[in-house]
Amino acid sequence: MTEKRDMRSRIEVALDQVRPALKADGGDARVALFDEKKASVGIEMLGACRGCPLSQLDFVYAIETLIRREVPEVREIFAV
Repeated sequence: MTEKRDMRSRIEVALDQVRPALKADGGDARVALFDEKKASVGIEMLGACRGCPLSQLDFVYAIETLIRREVPEVREIFAV
């Protein structure tokens, strides 16, 4: 149980690094799904980022890269 919180909290820390840029454009991102056993995380884009064509670039180049760097044991990162 502690390990789950630890992994999830590290994912949140990674998201916190990109949140200022997302919020500057009126958007945000949140962990919508998390499965410790599968080491997978689903990220939901919020606000102005939801439906924005550039949000896919934000997701791949900023969010996914940060999570993989900060929490290397995560195997799957996907948008929801």
